[in-house]
Amino acid sequence: MLGDHAVNPPVVLAPMAGITNVAFRRLCREQGGGVYVCEMITTRALVERIPKTLKMIAFAEDEGFRSLQLYGVDPDVTAAAVRMVGEDNLADHIDLNFGCPVPKVTRRGGGSALPWRRRLFGRIVTQAVEAAKPFGIPVTIKMRKGIDDDHLTYVEAGLAAQDAGVAAVALHARTAEQRYSGKADWDAIATLKQALDVPVLGNGDIWEGSDALRMVEHTGCDGVVVGRGCLGRPWLFADLEAAFTQGTGYRPVLPALGEVAKIIARHAQLLVEALEDERHGCADFRKHVAWYLKGFPVGGDLRRSLAMISSLAELDDLLAKLDPAVPFPAEALGQPRGRVNAPGKVSLPHGWLDSRDDDSVPEGAETDESGG
Repeated sequence: MLGDHAVNPPVVLAPMAGITNVAFRRLCREQGGGVYVCEMITTRALVERIPKTLKMIAFAEDEGFRSLQLYGVDPDVTAAAVRMVGEDNLADHIDLNFGCPVPKVTRRGGGSALPWRRRLFGRIVTQAVEAAKPFGIPVTIKMRKGIDDDHLTYVEAGLAAQDAGVAAVALHARTAEQRYSGKADWDAIATLKQALDVPVLGNGDIWEGSDALRMVEHTGCDGVVVGRGCLGRPWLFADLEAAFTQGTGYRPVLPALGEVAKIIARHAQLLVEALEDERHGCADFRKHVAWYLKGFPVGGDLRRSLAMISSLAELDDLLAKLDPAVPFPAEALGQPRGRVNAPGKVSLPHGWLDSRDDDSVPEGAETDESGG
């Protein structure tokens, strides 16, 4: 449950910059149930009503449960943004981002760097929850294990968030230093679940519906958060719904290339409609091509042409050149998708690790650029 909303199946689409816009969310919702979160929105950009940000928080009329993720470093600005969401009826659920490992975020003290400053973290979560209460909006948090293995914060932060009144806590079971490398530490999710009374959602290495079932069995978590696993595979949400409904006996969706081509065309069409510009929508779609075709025997020239489309007619002509009978590549199952990078030193504000109880907001911490 998130407030009065039953999450069934217990699946959440993680916000991903440049990906989880209204078009992609619709495409995923057409496959299966769950909670579908929009791109990360910065609190400063929201309260200042930056036009680009206001457009990013557009929801389709049939999105029955509108989920918005906020990123902020200043407790007062965060509270103001939450009040604005309530007063303007912008969303039904607010998630606070404490998991982003991107250097431009952590060097400001935000994202996965912030829980280290426990008093500042506590102020942000408490003020957000209090600001949301009059509107009945549930607040959740998403975080990582910590900055690195020497600076773990997830259990302490989870307990603090629970005390502040959050509805649930999601853990991406990697440190900021790991970025998206290596394997997620599912044991950490189990540890957090044992420590908290509020629902705990697990995130990390959910590539198939069977992975979600294994995570729940291994950790006892109440649900899963899916990010990179659905890139080029929106039908993963049909898999997840079947897995949670039918159990281990479910049969995964394995679309042939012709079915994938139809979803590709649908995705591009939805982007054009959302962005209200064919050329812009097609350009935005290009980054998805490699994910959709991962593992399929499609020649390099055709792949390159598909990744350079400028119109829906051009896309249709190129998709017609694909062999619709080619089966889904079984070797692509269970494999990482999207960003797979090496660990790296976490960029932090000067002296960030010196004091855990300093609750001052770093100078220049707030940004008006949404999307991560």
